[in-house]
Amino acid sequence: MNTEDSSKAKVETALQDQVVEAIKSVYDPEIPVDVYDLGLIYEVNLYPVNNVYILMTLTSPACPAAESIPSEIEQKIRAIEGINDVQVEITFDPPYSPDMMSEAAKLELGFL
Repeated sequence: MNTEDSSKAKVETALQDQVVEAIKSVYDPEIPVDVYDLGLIYEVNLYPVNNVYILMTLTSPACPAAESIPSEIEQKIRAIEGINDVQVEITFDPPYSPDMMSEAAKLELGFL
């Protein structure tokens, strides 16, 4: 890997970290855990020209925050300097289960 490739990889890693941090600032209004640690985020992909694709789920198809959570994630990511475009896609395959939570989230919610 040459110096230019190494520098580009560092920028992409830093941008990916910023995207994850932005996602971690979004909370389900009914649960005191961020959506990332809750296990709602299935994929975070950064594509050329700083386009971001998020594949996520919700705790249930009838989630009252079904409109607000994805749009808040999109807004937070768009606010990152250098981001070109953001697409947030909702899926229910596989369906959400509490097993998807991080250890910290399980501890916070009393699952451990």
